[in-house]
Amino acid sequence: MKLLVINPNISDDVTALIESEALRSASPGTELVVRTAGHGVEYIETRFESLIAAGAVAEVMAEYTGKVDGAPIDGAPIDGVVVAAFGDPGMPALKELTDVPVIGITEAALCAAALQGHRFSIIAISDRIRPWYRDCVERFGLGGRLASIRSINESLNGIGSVQQDFKETLLALSRQAVTEDGADVVILAGAPLAGLARELRGQIPVPVVDGISAGIRMAEAVVGLQSGPHRAGAFAPPPLKARKGLSENLDAALAAAQSAHTAATNAASTN
Repeated sequence: MKLLVINPNISDDVTALIESEALRSASPGTELVVRTAGHGVEYIETRFESLIAAGAVAEVMAEYTGKVDGAPIDGAPIDGVVVAAFGDPGMPALKELTDVPVIGITEAALCAAALQGHRFSIIAISDRIRPWYRDCVERFGLGGRLASIRSINESLNGIGSVQQDFKETLLALSRQAVTEDGADVVILAGAPLAGLARELRGQIPVPVVDGISAGIRMAEAVVGLQSGPHRAGAFAPPPLKARKGLSENLDAALAAAQSAHTAATNAASTN
């Protein structure tokens, strides 16, 4: 199995954290291709920054999952994609671009938390990020199970050093989520916190979910189900129409998705 793991922000130090946790979490035999967004912002806190990141993620996906004349653009097929930023930039729209499963770490973490407890809390790296995260939880239909979103309310020294700079703060916020908010599960949100859950297990009296770890394991599970691609419904490829200004890879990926959809529709109509 080969998974494409995309950091939707431009921080290489965050990509390193993502890759380290992804490698620890992946099953034997799972190959990881870890990439950083080609454009965007240092780290994503707002809906607008997420919008920018979505386009960057689409470009990386197109490069690795698109096809020309039936062959992958980069020459090696990808079995699944993990969008490795909390808030899932571009999701669920990115599911329309490719035949392979596309999993965001938010939906993966929420699913993992929901399987382990009734109410969960999210621990975030900034106050500004909280409204967007709340939107995400509501979008997945789990607003009623959200105990709280607690966050760091201090300026960050650097996005790659959040764990080291605020480890005790994050631990205190997690414990408060349990004792004061009634959380049965704590989610450490965001790629900058990748791997921290491993350190804090045992220091927090409930299960602690890491988004990167959840994303990798959920992607492996969904790929393993071999459920088939979307050819109809909400996540079918966008309809064929005039377009211009797209990158070569993105145009090719979109054309391939539309071609597969058309072929499947024609086949269904003749049966």
